[in-house]
Amino acid sequence: MNGSIIRYIIGWVLNIEAVFLTLPCIVAVIYQEKSGFAFLITLAVSGLLGFILTRKKPDNITLYTKEGFVTVALCWIVLSIVGAVPFYISGEIPSIINALFENVSGFTTTGATILNDVESLSYCMLFWRSFTLWIGGMGVLVFVLTVLPVTGGHNIHLLRAESPGHSVGKLVPRVRSTAMILYKIYIVLTIIQIIFLLSGGVNLFDSLTIAFGTAGTGGFGIRADSLASYSAYIQNVVMVFMILFGINFNVYFFFLIKKPKQALKFEELRYYFGVILLAVIVIAINIRGMFDGWGTTVKHAVFQVASIISTTGYTITDYNLWPQLSKTILIILMLIGACSGSTGGGIKLSRAVILFKTAKKELNTLVHSRSVKKIQFCGRTIEHEVIRSINVFIVTYLMLFICSLLLISIDNFDFTTTFTAVISTLNNIGLGLEGVGPAHNFAAFSPLSKVVMMFNMLAGRLEIFPILLLFRVSTWKKIK
Repeated sequence: MNGSIIRYIIGWVLNIEAVFLTLPCIVAVIYQEKSGFAFLITLAVSGLLGFILTRKKPDNITLYTKEGFVTVALCWIVLSIVGAVPFYISGEIPSIINALFENVSGFTTTGATILNDVESLSYCMLFWRSFTLWIGGMGVLVFVLTVLPVTGGHNIHLLRAESPGHSVGKLVPRVRSTAMILYKIYIVLTIIQIIFLLSGGVNLFDSLTIAFGTAGTGGFGIRADSLASYSAYIQNVVMVFMILFGINFNVYFFFLIKKPKQALKFEELRYYFGVILLAVIVIAINIRGMFDGWGTTVKHAVFQVASIISTTGYTITDYNLWPQLSKTILIILMLIGACSGSTGGGIKLSRAVILFKTAKKELNTLVHSRSVKKIQFCGRTIEHEVIRSINVFIVTYLMLFICSLLLISIDNFDFTTTFTAVISTLNNIGLGLEGVGPAHNFAAFSPLSKVVMMFNMLAGRLEIFPILLLFRVSTWKKIK
C-alpha cells in the first residue's frame, strides 16, 4: 500500500474543496448573510489541512488498484465530513448526524433530506447544498485527475473506482485527457440547461441550483414542493435534461468527434429509451383520470419516469397517490437506474441487460447443451470476467441491501417506507414511497438508521467495493 500517494491526493481534494467553498462565501456576501462565516472558517481549515498534506510530494507516485479504490473511498469520506461543517457550525442544521446526512446525500447525488423546512435555509446554504450535487455528479476525483500531477498511467484506477458502471476505460490515450473531456461535456450540458432555465424567466439563483440538481441527478429542491410551483416550461426543460444526464457520457463524446454511428452502437442507449417509453405508456394508462386530459397525464408520467430512472428525484406531483401498478414500476426503475458512465445511480441498465442476456444464454444451454454462443453487448463480446464481476456485484448488493433493511427496520416504520428508504439511499435516488415519498423526508429515522443510510449512499455512489475495501484488515498492511 502506497500510503504517501493516498495522503497526497487527499490533500489535493481538501485544497479543491477549499476552492469550491469560496462560491457559497460569495453568495453570502451578495445576500448579506452571516452564515457565510461558517464557510469562511471551513474554507480556511480545509485549505490549511490540504496545504500540510501536499507540502511534500511522494517519491513513489504509483497507483495500483488497491490504492485507487482506497483513495477514492477516503477522499469521499473526508469531502463529506468537511462539507458538512458549515451546516453544523452555522446552526442551520444543529445536529451533527443530520448535517452529515444532508451533505453525504449531496455529494453522493442522492438528494435525500432531513429538512422539514428547506426554505428556511439561507441562500448560501441552499447554494452549497445544491452545488454538492454538481460536484458529486461527475466525481471529485475526476476533477482531481484534470489538475493533479500524478503520472505513470496508474491513475486510471481512480477513474474506474469513482465512475459508475461495470467497466470504465479511457476515451483517449491519456487518463488526464479523458477526465478533462468528461468534465467539459458535463460543464457544457450544465451551462446549456442554465441558459434554457434563464430563458424561461427563472432568476439566476434558482437556475443555478436547479441545474446543479439536474446535472448531478440529485434533485435537491430549494422549494418545499420541489418543482411543482415552477412553470410548465421549466418542468419540461428539467425533464429533458434529467434524461440527457442519465445517458452514458461516451455517447456525447462520439457525437462530439463526429462519429454518430459509433455513438448509436451503444445498445444500452436503445434499452434506456425503450424502458422509458414502455414505463411511460403503462403509467399514463394506469393514472388516466387523475389529471385533466391526456396531455397533462402523459407529462406527469414522463417527468416522474425520467426523474426516477435517472435517479434525480425531482417531483411535480405526489406519486404516493398513484395506483399500485404505477408505484411498482417506479420501484423497478429505482433499482435499474440510469446508464453506466452517466451521473445517475442505481444498479445500472447495462448490468440489468447483461444479466438478462446471461439468463437467456443459460436457458438456451439447457436446451442446446453443445451451444457455445457468446453474449454480445454494444457490438462487443462480453468476456466471462465481466459477467463474473457483475454477478459478484449483484450478490454483494443484495447482501448489503438485506443487512441495511434489517438494521433500519429497528425503527419500526411500515415495510414500504423501510424498503424504499434502503432502495432510495443505496441507489442514490433520494425518494421512496409512503414515509419517504415526495411529501415526506428522512428526519424521523433514528441516528443509527441515518448512519446506515449514509454508508449506503457512499457505497451506492462508489459501486460498493471501494467502501467495503476499507473494512478489510489486509487493505491496511504495509502502509509506507
